[in-house]
Amino acid sequence: MSHGIIAWLVIGAIAGWLAGILVKGGGFGLLVDILVGIVGAFIGGWLAGLFGIGVGGGMAASIVTATIGAVVLLLLLRIIKRA
Repeated sequence: MSHGIIAWLVIGAIAGWLAGILVKGGGFGLLVDILVGIVGAFIGGWLAGLFGIGVGGGMAASIVTATIGAVVLLLLLRIIKRA
């Protein structure tokens, strides 16, 4: 499903906020949450394709995919920051 720019911003904000809660216990502010969520959507989509997982279409599937990708992104950043 193709989303418009407003939908991507909403998905990014929700996914980034959820990932922030899951990984660190809180969000990072609206702009960073959106950025983390949007980058997470690309990572989540790539991982789903890599493992052959069909996540379906629609807003909920996009939020789940973006959140998973954003969590992976934040965990990787945490590992890099410790090194």
